[in-house]
Parts: sequence; structure tokens; C-alpha cells
Amino acid sequence: MILCGISLVCPTGTSLQAQSEEIVQIPCLEGHLQGTLLVPDHDQPIPIVLFIAGSGPTDRNGNNPLMTNNSLKMLAEGLASHGIATLRTDKRGIGQSHIDNLREEDMRFEDNVIDVLQWTQSISRQPWKSITILGHSEGSTIGMLAAKDTLIDKFISLAGPGMPAGEVIRNQIGSQYPKLLPYVDTVLTILEHGDTTSEVHPFLLSLFRPSIQPYLISWIKYDPPEEIAHLHKPILILQGNTDLQVDVQDAMRLHQASAHSTMQVIDGMNHILKRGPPDRVKNLATYKNADLPLHPDLIPAIVQFVKD
Repeated sequence: MILCGISLVCPTGTSLQAQSEEIVQIPCLEGHLQGTLLVPDHDQPIPIVLFIAGSGPTDRNGNNPLMTNNSLKMLAEGLASHGIATLRTDKRGIGQSHIDNLREEDMRFEDNVIDVLQWTQSISRQPWKSITILGHSEGSTIGMLAAKDTLIDKFISLAGPGMPAGEVIRNQIGSQYPKLLPYVDTVLTILEHGDTTSEVHPFLLSLFRPSIQPYLISWIKYDPPEEIAHLHKPILILQGNTDLQVDVQDAMRLHQASAHSTMQVIDGMNHILKRGPPDRVKNLATYKNADLPLHPDLIPAIVQFVKD
């Protein structure tokens, strides 16, 4: 695991409390991690929510090179309208978080956890009313691990998987490309034993390329229900029932594993937190629609939990 520094830097040099929106960063290796701190006007301490984006090259706004939907940006702006500050960040090597000489084969799942801890320690120096970690998709598992080791007040799992990543991959490939499932299972079995392999089906190289295998090995060993059971603080589990990546059963597994959790299923919400129809093609079309608003039930659910 590779450690970062923990001093918060505001490039414009202005006080955090005076900002409506500010670019902030922390040093990390030979570079820095960067995020956006959005703080509504206030004259007393207010809550703050730290966002953790999902898997892949997803940036602070919920976008990646193949799609722009601004889901996390919209979520931050929606919470600000209810008097809640947010910090949304780019992961190492994503967006404006630049690390010199960063190699994919050196990355580990735990690096994400370390970075969340650094961000949390930085914002905890400010007089917030409360600090909540919100993890979306893969960010949910990252958030669980980080929340165990830092003094945050609450945790939100938003469309978080309820099984190890290996099982998530098997389910997703099996439902879309069943003929590839035997090849997927062979590779995953090797990775689950802690080994790498060069024998990968050509159609699966983008998923199991040699350089990403060490990261996958470090990720698939975690079982989210087992991890959330160790988290002794208020937890909100939010899940949409038209989510193509994670389903309601995942949320149920997390909820059943934690006596500290409450669960809410949002009817018609998909994986990017917007209204998504059951039809797969029409649902996926929403992933590239930056003008489509968030599902109207999402922000009220988070506001109630954060402010309660």
C-alpha cells in the first residue's frame, strides 16, 4: 500500500468556510489528489458528506471517458441546496489527480481506502457538525473499510454490491454473455487464489488484462456483508430497483449483515442515480445524458439521514 500526505491545500488560498465551491488537493506520492469542496452559506457548523466514486476511471462528477452523466456533481449540488457540504474527489490517476510514474500494475484496492482516510483526516480539521462517507458502487466497499478506521459519524452505501467482486463479475458476464462465463470463471478462480494468469480469452482482455490482475486480486478478497458487519455507526443503504449493475438483493445482504443499518429501495432508480426503465437499452441510454436529473427520491433520503 502506498501512502499519501494529509495536508489540505486550497490552490486559491481562500478559507474553506468562505467558499461556495473550491478546488482542493492533498499531496500524494509524486503528485497530488484533487477534489471539489462545495460548501453552502452558513453561520454555524453544518454536515459534510465525502463522496467515493464507483469503479473504473470514474471522476469526481460521476463521469468517465465513455459517458457523461454528472450524477455526483448533481448530487453535491442537490445536497448543498439543503445546507449540506460535500467533498467529491478524483481517484489516483483519474481526472485531475495526477501521480507521476503511476503504473496500473502497482495499484491495489487498499490504495483507495488510504486515500479516503487522508481526505477524511483533512476535512475533520474543520468544525463540521458531522462527517458522512458516501460510497457509490465499488466506492461503497471502499467506504466501509475506510469508515472502520476513521472517526466519521455516518456511512451511506449507494448502489453498493452485496457480494465479493468476483461474484459480481460472474453475475454480470453470465447475464450478458453466458458463453463467456466458463472463461471468466477460470480466470477468477485463479485470481481468487492470489495468482495471476496470461491465459485470458481475447474477448476478456479489457477486463482481465495482466496489468489489472494484481488490483483485482486485492479487491475480490473483500466480502461487503462481512465488512459492513464491523462498522458500528449509523448506516443507510440505498438501492434502486432498475439498477443494471447491482440489485435489491445486494442491498438486502448488506442490511441483514448490519444491525446498525436502515435500507431504502428507490423505485425506478438506476445505477447512475437517475430514472431508468427496466429495458436494458433504454436504461443504458441514460448513462450518457448529462441533462437528465437525479431520481427525485434520492436527495430527500440522504438529507434526512445526514441531518437526523
